Amino acid sequence: MHTEVNPESPFGGPSVPKRRAAGLLGRDGELDTITGLLRAALRGRAVSAVVVGEFGMGKSSMLTAAGELAEAAGFTVAIATASRLETHLSGGVGRQLVEGLTHAPAEPGSPRPRTPHAAEILPDRRPLTEQDQTEALDAFFHAVRQAAEQGPVFLGIDNIHLADPWSTRCLAYIRHRVERLPVVVVLTSLIGHLQTGEVALLEMSGCTPATIRLRGLGTRHVAEFLRVSVGRFAEECREVTGGNPFLLGALRRRLVPGMDLDTAGSAMIGEVLRVRMHEYTAAPKMLEAVAILGEDATFDLLAQLAGVDEGTAMEAIDTMVRVHLLSNSHRPSLTYPFVRNSVLADMPLTTRAVTQSRAARLLHDAGAAPERVGVHLLEATAIRIPWAVDVLRLAARHSVVEGDPELSVRFLSRALEERLSERKRMAILLQLAHAEFHCDQDSAPARVREAIDHIDDRETAAFVATAMILSLCCGPDARLAINSAGQFAARLDAGGPDAVWPLLCMTYLAEAGSRLGPPPDFRDFERQWAPLNDPASQQSRSGLLALDTVRGGKSSANAVRHFGEALSGEQPELFEQPYFFTLATAALADEPALTDKLCQVLDTKRLPWDFHVPKGALATLARGIALQAGGDLVRASVHFESLVRQFDERGVTSRCPIAVLCAARLIEVSVDLGRHDVAKALLDRVDFGATQALFTHNYLLYARGRLRAATGEPELGYEDLRGCGRRLEHHGMRFPGFAPWRAHAARTALALGRTDAAARLAEEDLEAAERWGAPRILGGALTTAGLVREDEEGERLLTKAVDVLGGSTAKLALAEALTELGVLQARHGQAEKAVGTLRMAAQSSKHCGARPLARRAAEALRAARTSLATAKDNEHGLTKQEYRVALMASQGLTNREIAEALHLTRRTVELHLSGAYRKLGITGRTELGSALGRSQRVDTD
Repeated sequence: MHTEVNPESPFGGPSVPKRRAAGLLGRDGELDTITGLLRAALRGRAVSAVVVGEFGMGKSSMLTAAGELAEAAGFTVAIATASRLETHLSGGVGRQLVEGLTHAPAEPGSPRPRTPHAAEILPDRRPLTEQDQTEALDAFFHAVRQAAEQGPVFLGIDNIHLADPWSTRCLAYIRHRVERLPVVVVLTSLIGHLQTGEVALLEMSGCTPATIRLRGLGTRHVAEFLRVSVGRFAEECREVTGGNPFLLGALRRRLVPGMDLDTAGSAMIGEVLRVRMHEYTAAPKMLEAVAILGEDATFDLLAQLAGVDEGTAMEAIDTMVRVHLLSNSHRPSLTYPFVRNSVLADMPLTTRAVTQSRAARLLHDAGAAPERVGVHLLEATAIRIPWAVDVLRLAARHSVVEGDPELSVRFLSRALEERLSERKRMAILLQLAHAEFHCDQDSAPARVREAIDHIDDRETAAFVATAMILSLCCGPDARLAINSAGQFAARLDAGGPDAVWPLLCMTYLAEAGSRLGPPPDFRDFERQWAPLNDPASQQSRSGLLALDTVRGGKSSANAVRHFGEALSGEQPELFEQPYFFTLATAALADEPALTDKLCQVLDTKRLPWDFHVPKGALATLARGIALQAGGDLVRASVHFESLVRQFDERGVTSRCPIAVLCAARLIEVSVDLGRHDVAKALLDRVDFGATQALFTHNYLLYARGRLRAATGEPELGYEDLRGCGRRLEHHGMRFPGFAPWRAHAARTALALGRTDAAARLAEEDLEAAERWGAPRILGGALTTAGLVREDEEGERLLTKAVDVLGGSTAKLALAEALTELGVLQARHGQAEKAVGTLRMAAQSSKHCGARPLARRAAEALRAARTSLATAKDNEHGLTKQEYRVALMASQGLTNREIAEALHLTRRTVELHLSGAYRKLGITGRTELGSALGRSQRVDTD
């Protein structure tokens, strides 16, 4: 080979060519390091390098390329490969190196001295005496030195971690004896491999070897290797293989258009890894356990699944982490998805299925989430696992909540593979219909019809269909449940009213709650009561009577009586229905005893039917509504906030009726507490569009109206409140206590100067409240009616409101009535009365936590005290303003002239004059002059 003379080489030898070995992608930096070592050796000193990397990272290819570069530079190249199967053969690697040096061709025309044969250097006889060993080591050194004296030498050993002990001793023996010779030693080793022999790696490679760490290929080189475009697909291929060339090669052989990389693997790769792990105790079993458990792998579960003790499991995990087969984390996992899939692909199908079922059982016993257990049950095909059915159903339910109906369909389809009773098969088919409804609405009716075909018990069938209605509570889901219930009812009708009555009740409630218009005619439904005499039917009858009474706004006493009868037994299903729950809690908020009973009924140990609702949430919400009605705003907000967080975590705040109601209640309470930022932030998270078909949307609209009216957007707030009212009226809702929209719309109308509209709303609200009769509702309506009037009738109404609310539990409503009464008394010149009233208002509103109301009461109290102090200084007992108005009137000015002069309204002038007449003990204007004692002219400038 013709080479160029390197003038810098002390041997006058050839220079290192600048070309690169072909077939190595993305290794230019590593090859530059090798080139640098070759140049250093040509300057007459020994150098070394260790190439480390994971399984399949290209260590052997790198060594081959390094040998080619060395050969092209004029080096005598000897490369040996250590093998796991030859580790016990003494001198195996050393023999390969000697043979490489012996058979190296000499330069043309220059005879090469004879080098001893490998057999002469390392005689294959046992046992070797100490002298024999010394002679053999010297002979190996002599062979290397003799070759180096003829020209530079390249010694490469692939897989040094598998080399036999004698060969490693040979390398360690010559390492310091060739320091001044042109020798390059390159070793390759599996990263993290523990050295167990008598010779350490540094003893073979020298104290300061160059370390070349091979890492995975980048996306550009992966794309080039796989012959695909640089883009998302190439990036995904790099992610699943880590850019490992060996894994990429296996992937390339399986690449097909549209393939799912998440499941891509190679049984051949799995076999190679399994075989290589056999040299480590329990490693193959632990490798399979990690692959089976996947993201659910924990140390204790891995040890149990592999059937080894914890000490053995720890050693195996430690070994596989060091060689980068497992990630170095608290939860062991295979480094690349392709490796996991390959290990699974290498397992026989039956073995894999049985192991997956064992993993599922371990997870289930450890309390893992049903969906995690279900993932493993999906892989345990063709195996009967009776206990898995309930787990799969629960996992399917959670998957729908999490927005993954396709996974729910897989869980339920797997459950149908088990041996099932007809009733359980029917229930699963209905649940499957719901999951498929989210994937393909056209397939759901067929599933429902299939479920009906499996009815063998009427009572169970009615129960299952009722459960479906309770589970599917919003939007299209509710419509599917109602339609399915109709088909079941038609099938069960031949069994008589007892068989179908519970189902009819829930269907009626679902219809009433899902309609934007009026609900079904209650009188038609009532006719079906006659033949029903059992206690459970009578309870549900009482509940529906209570609901009809509430909806009609007819009588609080009757509604409470019917609700009490409905709560006399343990039938939580009726009160769990969203529409029923929403109205029942609003009506029972003023009845502490019944509220306690309701919470006991709702606070059951089982999960709610509605899979959106956390366990215990209904009782917590009912308690919060009662606290809100009683004026304990801070405690109510704590109840609502805890629930909203749970609904947010489930991602259903805008979809579940109970979640929407809870959010609306929290917004309303936050407005009363003065936490407008909290209310606004929550409102921004609620999707109004997703709640349009819900009855509870009305309450959300009402809460938004209150927030807008309180934060400087009275026009928008007024429109929201009026919109809520229109929807409720269209729905046939006359119960004034559900969302007291009229009261707040009247106050907002006053702020906008629409006094006629405010008066009309207040009058309607009072009529509805008097018909209903509950103290809190009636007291609130009286407060609104008194607020829109400025005359003595307004004071009378507010005084009556205080009297009505004083004997109730509605502390916030009482604080509002006291505040409005005190403000009106102050305006009427009754400063002393106003001070007493406003003092009670300030204390009560502060106790409730209503900061905006407390501030208003406190400000009015300060003004009343100032007015009272001024009045005491006046010999007539008049306020300053009353005195000025009276003087001007006594001088003959008309009310209009006085109003213009003092920048007051004529109505205010009339009120001041009325107050002055009362305090002076006169009946009219003509007596003012003598009552005041003298006539004087007031400068009105």
